[in-house]
Amino acid sequence: MKKSKRFEALAARPVNQDGFVVEWPEVGLIAMGSPADPVPSIKVDHGKVVEMDGIPREKFDFIDQFIADYAIDVSIAEKAMAMDNLEIARMLVDIHVPRSEVIKIFRGLTAAKIVAVLNTMNVVEMMMALQKMRARKTPSNQCHITNVKDNPVLIAADGAEASFRGFDEMETTVAVVRYAPFNALSLLIGGQTGRPGTLIQCALEEATELELGMRGITAYAETISVYGTENVFVDGDDTPWSKAFLASAYASRGLKMRFTSGTGSEVQMGYAEGKSMLYLEVRCIMVTRGAGVQGLQNGSVSCIGVPAAVPSGIRAVLAENLCTTLLDMEVASSNDQTFTHSDIRRTARTLMQMLPGTDFICSGYSGVPNYDNMFAGSNWDVEDYDDWNIIQRDLQVDGGLRPVAEEDVVAVRNKAARALQAVYKELGFPAITDEEVEAATYAHGSQDMPPRNIVEDLKAAQDLMKRGITGLDVVKALANAGFSDLAHNVLNLLKQRISGDYLHTAAILDKDFNVISAVNNRNDYQGPGTGYRLSPERWDEIKNISQAVKPSDFDV
Repeated sequence: MKKSKRFEALAARPVNQDGFVVEWPEVGLIAMGSPADPVPSIKVDHGKVVEMDGIPREKFDFIDQFIADYAIDVSIAEKAMAMDNLEIARMLVDIHVPRSEVIKIFRGLTAAKIVAVLNTMNVVEMMMALQKMRARKTPSNQCHITNVKDNPVLIAADGAEASFRGFDEMETTVAVVRYAPFNALSLLIGGQTGRPGTLIQCALEEATELELGMRGITAYAETISVYGTENVFVDGDDTPWSKAFLASAYASRGLKMRFTSGTGSEVQMGYAEGKSMLYLEVRCIMVTRGAGVQGLQNGSVSCIGVPAAVPSGIRAVLAENLCTTLLDMEVASSNDQTFTHSDIRRTARTLMQMLPGTDFICSGYSGVPNYDNMFAGSNWDVEDYDDWNIIQRDLQVDGGLRPVAEEDVVAVRNKAARALQAVYKELGFPAITDEEVEAATYAHGSQDMPPRNIVEDLKAAQDLMKRGITGLDVVKALANAGFSDLAHNVLNLLKQRISGDYLHTAAILDKDFNVISAVNNRNDYQGPGTGYRLSPERWDEIKNISQAVKPSDFDV
């Protein structure tokens, strides 16, 4: 058969390197509306749910039991469940129905009922609802700071640049597990250099992650995963109760935390039970709500290739973000792991969260080049900074970042590297050379850095843990080395553990360490002229990009 030149050109397009599959409900490869999704129902007897979504209580699995006992308000459940799906969906987009009224109804709904409501909505309607239902009025953003060499100097410099550019939260992880204490320490110092009040975390196995938080090296956690089927929970030696206990451990030590889940995880684990990805994810969201956790990272996250391969998959991702807000929780809406070769497709996927705004539009914009991203690469990385800023400018929307000047970035990167150099010296860790400081100041990624003695670094990182070094030791080291402003910033971050204010839903800190959360910055959107609006100062910051020519540039 003679080949069409047009189809040859189309076949060479980046999008055709992506993977796609037809729906296969039996194994869970269906985003929304599986034939096996249960029919919504509920029965309450003497204040206890005795039947839910067609399953009698004696046949509940432990997820059903946890949801029935802790995530559903039985005082309104039967009335809320009796409402028509379309009636509820229309309340979500009706500017005359306040957010508080919607939340009250959703507290009485089962997972199957929530899915039935979301199934009636298109993506524009979901975006309209998300703008109203976001917990915190002011949108924000989070980034990843890692590198393949676990180079601590580069992590400090990249962290400083990222917080200076506007990220309110930053997350690191490791290539080599034993490097974790050094990566966390580097990001702590870098974050407080770029912008005081930036929150940082280190994603690890749960015991080490909790210990670093308790010592004051990190400030929050989010990689505490929950799942939508019992078999996946059991496969990880977990239950909803064990996750709730871990959440209380963080809260008791004054540490902000949220759970993580996402469409497609049960399919990847082989235990989807024929249910739709969205139905299983709504169960995860309800477990999170029942555990009393303030927020959730979802939006498929590292499983994004699964829903992205099936019809309506990206719509389901938006639906799960929306559902999290409907249950009155912070949502960190993913847009992190890369899933496509197409720039058009990855941008379309992000605009559904960027335009209405979420508490964290990305829960992992790569603040490093993607070759250094140890979370398997992000949908956006440092080479997209200008694109992101110009999209904000084009659409007059707040995506959480700002244009910056090269000389300012160089200055904060250098200061962070020098501060880490001084802390290493004060605490007796392997020396950071002036050559390394200079390289980190101007580096794009780890390929631009001189090598370190990995064996000595790993020994010292473990020594940090054995010696019981805490955030207060970091404060003292910074102060002794002459970085009193950074010492003050780290100390103020530690003080948040005592007040507990940043444990409130969707909390972030401003540069003066004031808490901004769903309590004092509640989303009050009810149509034009309400909710979050760019201030004149913020709009000036967004629109004044260095690429724009000015009248003064011309000889007139």
